[in-house]
Amino acid sequence: MLLAIDVGNTHTVIGVFDGQRLAADWRMASLTHRTVDENWLTIKSFCTDAAIPLNTIDGVGISSVVPDLTDVFESLARKYFKVEPVTVTASIDLGISVLYTDPSAVGADRLCNAIAGYRKYGGPLVIIDFGTATTFDVVSGSGDYMGGVITLGLESTAAELHRRAARLPKIELRFPSSVIGRETESSMQSGVMFGTVDAVEGTVRRISAELGTKPRVIATGGLAGIVASHTKVIEACEPSLVLDGVRLIYERVKGKKAASLRSE
Repeated sequence: MLLAIDVGNTHTVIGVFDGQRLAADWRMASLTHRTVDENWLTIKSFCTDAAIPLNTIDGVGISSVVPDLTDVFESLARKYFKVEPVTVTASIDLGISVLYTDPSAVGADRLCNAIAGYRKYGGPLVIIDFGTATTFDVVSGSGDYMGGVITLGLESTAAELHRRAARLPKIELRFPSSVIGRETESSMQSGVMFGTVDAVEGTVRRISAELGTKPRVIATGGLAGIVASHTKVIEACEPSLVLDGVRLIYERVKGKKAASLRSE
């Protein structure tokens, strides 16, 4: 079995794959002060509750955008699972070309999304990830990572409104019953939620014009479903896309290493 770890700025998602099947997954806060041993105890508890024997996990793949936690989870893999983890970066053989000016600047989660999205849907493809930031990643018809768009995420936008304006409250991230708000909270919800829908539709329209063709559009991230329900632009939601990408990259890297050993 493979332990796949997706370390984001706000949350870390842990998944266990039995072959290609995601057997279980969990979400926890991305806390840089947690030690290797504390994270191990959390993962151990998750697996125990899901009746997954820890001794069946023989591989670890990591996607991380938090360098301090990358080191923690790499150390965890070596100490407790006795394996060398595969950590996703643009410098390993991903099987695609990364057309960013500086490929190393592309977040590992965005590379995982591109690879998993293309494997399932083909291209050209736009993958919208609703996380701490909202990212639009563009994959060509041949599967290459072309680049994308980065903007504030839903939670970040709502938090900034509350932080910067003393009289604006914290709000629940849901769509109000009408665009025109009758009180402060619903007015903020309208701006954040409908504003996000309009940003999605406008950005996809601009990307399509630049590509000269209409790409397929899928979404991932914790808030993807609620946004997708208010726009026809997004055709599918894939909540475990980064984990799927970690698995595919792990399989590619380990497969090439095994082939190399057999040829020696």
